[in-house]
Amino acid sequence: MSEATVRLLLFLGIFAAMALFELALPRRAPIFSRARRWTTNLAIVATDTAVLRIVFPMAAVGIALWAGERGIGIFPALGMPLWLAGVLGFVLLDFAVWAEHWASHKIPLLWRIHRMHHADRDIDVTTALRFHPLEIVLSMVWKAAVVVAFGIPVMAVLVFEVVLNGAAMFNHANVRLPLALDRWLRLLVVTPDMHRVHHSVIRRETDSNYGFNLAIWDRLFGTYVAQPAKGHEGMTIGLDEYQHDGPIGYVWSLGVPFMRMHPQSGMRGENAPERKLSASDAAE
Repeated sequence: MSEATVRLLLFLGIFAAMALFELALPRRAPIFSRARRWTTNLAIVATDTAVLRIVFPMAAVGIALWAGERGIGIFPALGMPLWLAGVLGFVLLDFAVWAEHWASHKIPLLWRIHRMHHADRDIDVTTALRFHPLEIVLSMVWKAAVVVAFGIPVMAVLVFEVVLNGAAMFNHANVRLPLALDRWLRLLVVTPDMHRVHHSVIRRETDSNYGFNLAIWDRLFGTYVAQPAKGHEGMTIGLDEYQHDGPIGYVWSLGVPFMRMHPQSGMRGENAPERKLSASDAAE
């Protein structure tokens, strides 16, 4: 079985599991129907895949194989054991993705592209796949640069890519975990309640919890926020300037980077209207 087939089967399995989990134990009531949002978000991921195949056919795993065959990178130059290079490479890639995400909120040009992801007014497993093709290409260039610079082993890159995709679908999922489990789990990995804070319209919350996989980086760099001020069921998801039907449209979504930015786009919704705090959130 080829690497691409294995990755596809794992992706479909995790996606299906999270989708069923959302049906069984949803965290929030959706604003839009699944049919309307999922049609757009799945069309976006199909577009991303096609663009990436054309622009960057080797992808991160292919780049790691190319660099490994030539002994390129810091780890090979140091004669580092393969197992140690793999472990360090995995952690390094996770930090690189965190740093890229942080930069996407701080650099205006990158935010212009990244805001398509945040424009989604509901958050569920498909939000994890909703990234503009331009962002997908830039992200792959960044990861490839890190892989080549450090000479990260192929297997570490493959494992990281699979884990990152699965972790993103998990922590974007609209699911309700037991509070005790969430408290312990978020010490190690990013949980749905932890990442959902990042999709709030309130700037302090949007500019927090950038992690997709390991939970350490936000605590280490002071960008961790434990809970949303209005509670998980009372918070408003998305961007203040896009609280309308636009984000569920495919053409509208792809056009977001080219739209005129709101003068207060960096001040994302400090005064945005919120749904009332539910009794369950108040109890937390």
